[in-house]
Order: sequence, then C-alpha cells, then structure tokens
Amino acid sequence: MNSVLISVIVMLVLAVLRVHVVLSLFIGALVGGTIGGLGFDGTMLAFQDGLSGGAKIALSYALLGAFAMAVASSGLPEMLAQWLIGKINHETDEASDSAYQLRLHRRATLIAKWGMIAGILAMAIMSQNLIPVHIAFIPLLIPPLLPIFNKLNIDRRLIACVITFGLVTTYMFLPVGFGAIFLNGILLKNINTAGLNTDGINVMVAMAIPALGMLVGLLIAIFFSYRKPRSYTETAPAVQESSTFTEPSRYRVTVALVAIIATFGIQLFMMSAGFKSDSLLVGALVGLSIFMVTGAVKWNEADDVFTQGMKMMAMIGFIMISAQGFAAVMNATGDVTSLVDGASNLFSGNKPAAAFAMLIVGLIVTMGIGSSFSTLPIITTIYVPLCLSLGFSPLATVSIIGTAGALGDAGSPASDSTLGPTSGLNVDGQHDHIRDSVIPTFLHFNIPLLVAGWIAAMVL
Repeated sequence: MNSVLISVIVMLVLAVLRVHVVLSLFIGALVGGTIGGLGFDGTMLAFQDGLSGGAKIALSYALLGAFAMAVASSGLPEMLAQWLIGKINHETDEASDSAYQLRLHRRATLIAKWGMIAGILAMAIMSQNLIPVHIAFIPLLIPPLLPIFNKLNIDRRLIACVITFGLVTTYMFLPVGFGAIFLNGILLKNINTAGLNTDGINVMVAMAIPALGMLVGLLIAIFFSYRKPRSYTETAPAVQESSTFTEPSRYRVTVALVAIIATFGIQLFMMSAGFKSDSLLVGALVGLSIFMVTGAVKWNEADDVFTQGMKMMAMIGFIMISAQGFAAVMNATGDVTSLVDGASNLFSGNKPAAAFAMLIVGLIVTMGIGSSFSTLPIITTIYVPLCLSLGFSPLATVSIIGTAGALGDAGSPASDSTLGPTSGLNVDGQHDHIRDSVIPTFLHFNIPLLVAGWIAAMVL
C-alpha cells in the first residue's frame, strides 16, 4: 500500500484513540517513512529537517498569543461576558409563572443565543481579513462566554463548527488578508508555475460552489445536528487569572482599538507593497509595541503578558511544528506522486471519477499535514498537467486544486482550524479535541466540500 496513505491512517487512528496529536504525528511519520523505503534513520532525518519549517509558524502564533493577551488585558472580553450574563440573569429574574413572562424569557434567551453565534461567526470571518489575528481571538473571546453557553445549554460542538467555518471558508473564498495569501499568493501562483496561465480567471467564481458546500454544512450543524440543548457542569467563569487583568477603562479600550487597527493596517500595507517578510508577525509586533509605549500594558507586567500569551498558543505551535516534520517525511518518500498517479491511472479518461480521486487525495494529504497552505504546493505540480490531459477548463482546474487543498483543513487533528476552537472551548475540560472538534467539523464540512468541489469540476 501507499506509504502516505498508511501514515495518515495510522496518525488518525491514534488520534481518535486519544493518543496525543504530537505523538500520533510522530508515530505516523515513522511508520510511513519506514514503509516508504527511507528506513528508520532516513525517516528521523527527514522529520528533523521538516521541524525547522515550523519554527516561523510557532513564533508567529506565540506573538499572536501575546498580542491577544494584551488586548484581553484591556478588559473587553470580560466586560462583554459580564454584560451578556447580566442581561440573561435580568430576564430570568423578571420572568414569572405567567405564560406571557415565560414567552418573553424564551424570546430573550433565543436572542442572546443567536446573537452570540452570529457574533462568533463574524469574529471568525474578520480574523482572516479585517482584524487578521487568525485563531488568537479564540482563547481571548470564548472562555469568558463558557458560563453563558452552559446557562443556555448550547452544544459546544456547534460553536466549534461555527468557528471552523469562519476560519476556513473565508480564506478559501475571499482574496483578502489570509485569503489573498491562499488564493493569489499560493494557489494561482503555483498553477501558473506549473504551466497553466490563470490571467483573467476570477478566483472567487472558481471557489464559489465549494464555498456554498461549506455553507450547507454549517446550516446542517446549526439547524439539525446540534440544535438540541446539551448540558455541561457549571464552573466558574473560565478566564485567565493574572494581575494583568484589571477593570476596563476608556483609555485602555481606546489603546486596544488603536492597536488592532494598526495591526491590520501594517499587514495591508506590507501585502500591497509586496513585502516578502511575514506581515502577520510584524503586525503582532507593532500591536504589542503600541500597548507597551502607551503604558496600556505596564513594563513590569510585560513579561506576564508575553508568558501567558505564549503559553496559550504553545500547544498549537508544537503540533504545527510536528505537522511540518510529518509533511517532510511524506515528501521524502515520493509517494504523494505515486498516490496521484495511481488514482489517475485507475480512472484514466473518466473525468468525473478522476476529479473525485484528485479531491480524495487532497483530503488525505491535508488531513496528515494539517495545513491547506502547505498542501497546495505539493499537489499543484501534479494536478495541473493531469487536469489539462483530461480536458478540464482552466476555471475548473483552479476549483479542483483549490478545493483539494482546502479539503481536510476542517477535521484534521493537526489543523489550527480545529486546534483553535478546542483551545477556547476546553479550558474547563469539557470539550474533547477529537470527538467534539475534529469529528464534527470533518463530517459537516469535508463531506459537503467534497461534493461541492466535484460539482464545480463538472460544471465550470
């Protein structure tokens, strides 16, 4: 069997059996590398070389965590949570046994529930472009809201699906912020490099049908799968305890808003000016500097803010570093190419079957690597000539490759699109990463995206 396929299966099975994701990635890489002919020593060397590729990712996430903690020190998340709790408690206290009052209470509860869900979805979408902090907003915003989720009996699997939808669909459809990197900087650039001219292709048109598939999955999660109440153990408000958290003041809130705008502005400037350095990393540094210079974060509290922010994102950083090692082993075996070739030969000349096979291979690769951004360069050089030989249009080719790259980001144990929601929803130990984040997002997004991507390949 193909070593890449085996390594991904081993990694996923171990993760489902509650083996830690870092260890699952390492063991999966060892098994795949050994089967792929690298031997133990060769596999270890490839894995170690790949680890260096995750260093920049880990540093970016650590700085984003520190920036998120600095924003949290302004008191905004706690203020929002307390306001919402106060509104719900007020409605509860005023409700009597009368049917009219009970109807008012139910209506207020529904407004609070759907208002929070819509707000979380909006924040997840904006985290990819308008306020490009990526997943750093999750441990900042979600933990203070957990007592409200518990009070309203909201199924946290629903919240995980909402966040993951906002994170993934935004970058795979809107060419702004992270979407500009994914769609223009990686997808179209690699397709051009592989020999297909993409001039005149509207990437949003190419990815519209796959994005609709993601929307269908979200609606199923909201209105069918997780609409029923789910009870959780009542706990104290899940917020970070630190001397850096003080009562919010107008000055600190203003500084937080200025820092967010500056972080966004510097990233837009760097991307539009063509800078090759990591705009996300620079933006986080600028935002942190504003907090320090203005005194919104005191110098004697800076170490505490940095330490807590880095701790908050450290686990995600380690998993992403391990995923880079896993990806290096898969590349070193050379079996990604044979996996694609085997799939194409199996369905030679059959466009519908070939499109489905390419999407499945993309799903397998991304599930293992945990990053759509890393999958695209691996598959594009193989998929472009394959699509051209099968007669797919340039627009359909872009759609197939973009969808194949995005498939597996939702639902991968090593993806920040699932690790992020878990980091916020599991602070009280009541949200399992695999069963409550990975499996729900896999079922609700990968299956509809697979179907929608296949439809796009056939009609475009």
